[in-house]
Amino acid sequence: PVRKKSRTFYSAEQLEELEKMFQEDRYPDNEKRREIAAVVGVTPQRVMVWFQNRRAKWRKSEKLSVKGNKKYSTSSA
Repeated sequence: PVRKKSRTFYSAEQLEELEKMFQEDRYPDNEKRREIAAVVGVTPQRVMVWFQNRRAKWRKSEKLSVKGNKKYSTSSA
């Protein structure tokens, strides 16, 4: 039977560091992920998953902001 990994909870300091790294590079390579993991104190696998989830959140917010801008520009015409 496959056991599901328990949820990883990040401290405010860890999240701040991850967010800072995300602003620099949205797609860190394997070596960069290992460096981030060492700084943050989690496994490179957890860093990879965090970046995947953060990119999904970023894309969703980008899509919503574009949709919101279109709505306002068409209603003013």
